[in-house]
Amino acid sequence: MKINPSLILILALLGMPLANAVEVVIGQVGPMSGLDANQGRAYAVGMQLMFNNINKVGGINGHTFALVRKDDGGRPGDTVSATKQLLTEEKPLVLAGFFGNRNITDLVSSGVLEVNSIAVVGYRTTEVRSETPLLYNVRASLRDEINKITEHLATVGINRIGLFTKTGRVLPRCLLPPTKQSRRLAPISFPKHPIQLGRLALRRLLRCSLKPHRKPSSWSQAVQVAAAFIEQYRAAGGASQLLSYSGADIEQLSKRLSEEQLRGVAIAQVVPNPYKISGRLAKEFSDTIAKTQSLEVPVSYTMMEGYIAGKVIVEAVRRQGRNPSRSGFVTALDGMDSYDLGGYLVSFKPGMRSGAKFVELSIISGSGKIRQ
Repeated sequence: MKINPSLILILALLGMPLANAVEVVIGQVGPMSGLDANQGRAYAVGMQLMFNNINKVGGINGHTFALVRKDDGGRPGDTVSATKQLLTEEKPLVLAGFFGNRNITDLVSSGVLEVNSIAVVGYRTTEVRSETPLLYNVRASLRDEINKITEHLATVGINRIGLFTKTGRVLPRCLLPPTKQSRRLAPISFPKHPIQLGRLALRRLLRCSLKPHRKPSSWSQAVQVAAAFIEQYRAAGGASQLLSYSGADIEQLSKRLSEEQLRGVAIAQVVPNPYKISGRLAKEFSDTIAKTQSLEVPVSYTMMEGYIAGKVIVEAVRRQGRNPSRSGFVTALDGMDSYDLGGYLVSFKPGMRSGAKFVELSIISGSGKIRQ
């Protein structure tokens, strides 16, 4: 049957799918069970919310979106095997929403991404990573978070930092931005089992914070902490300001700790606050949540991050036109310069795959509420 060219034009203008429209499959392998299940599932829900929005209006260039996820329980070995299985069975065009230092390191070293020429858009680690081909992060790097924290401390006159890390490793001094103030690091080693804070480490930390100084007005201490540390530090009489990188789940902290223990704790956040409208992106997210009848997990910063990853994926598909592909994703992402999601900028280029610089500190008030 001969098709009228005018009809094809009308269909295109109306955004209706043509014969070459495809379903863009996005694959996620992450912790859908286990200790990090809330975050893994929240990331997935955030992406799905974005894809639902686009599918409801007919997709992008006629293409619709489908998210397929597999559970690795947080186990690195399962991350690699589940990714291989997902690639074989579902044939995704892009991967997204991966979690964990070892998980991602093992995935890269396995060669799975390179062999399949497939990009990962959006992942979460707690270490400073070099720029790795095919890994595109939609959040600020850990280096950016630490810079934000130390710049804040310099602004309020804090010039001594006790650094408390899970591995006991001291972060390189190059991570600390140069300032006119001198910064003396008091590194504290984290015990093998984080829940059990070592007595020696706790004594050292308390001694540092209580030690007198010639200039009391400028003497203070800040501690970069893991979530399990706050409870014991406060219980032992620690009164220094506590700051943490974004990996600390603020929603889970508020469930576990009392308002008194949380008062004044500051956590670096790498996405806009999902609980208030502070810009176009936050309003769009809020409106989407309001129209959603039920959510698999509560609203969170992680869900907002997943929503951002979904928007970046949709934009990469838009830039590919009628024929999205795995190689097309890489090309589109590498050319994504200062893409504005609504007050949140994402930029990639070859050799620069940490796409955002947004970092703000969320401080928990005396009533246990999050404030900026």
